[in-house]
Amino acid sequence: MSARTATTANESIVLDLVYAINAENFFEAARLLTDDFSFVGVLGTRDGATAYVDDLKRMKIKYKIHKVLASDNDVCVLCDYTLQGKNLLGCNWYTIEQGKVSSLKAVFDPRPLLEKP
Repeated sequence: MSARTATTANESIVLDLVYAINAENFFEAARLLTDDFSFVGVLGTRDGATAYVDDLKRMKIKYKIHKVLASDNDVCVLCDYTLQGKNLLGCNWYTIEQGKVSSLKAVFDPRPLLEKP
């Protein structure tokens, strides 16, 4: 992942989450999520921090950040995901509440993941 310095507290929370995921520090990742965290992505949804972190452990996703944009309680991360040996350009929209990530909406083209070998 490219090194990046946060310019807002909310950006810092999101970057800490991404760094924890990349390091497979799932305890730290879970600490940065609200208990009622919600995830919406092109391949499914997850309700609750535990369900999301359990998926992270299985997927072994890695992020390479290209750009971080923040406005109020929203942080947008343009990034490459590395997943199942494939690189995918994506965009994550995080919402921060009371110092933790309360939701994530992820958008990317899933077709490379769905191709048969």
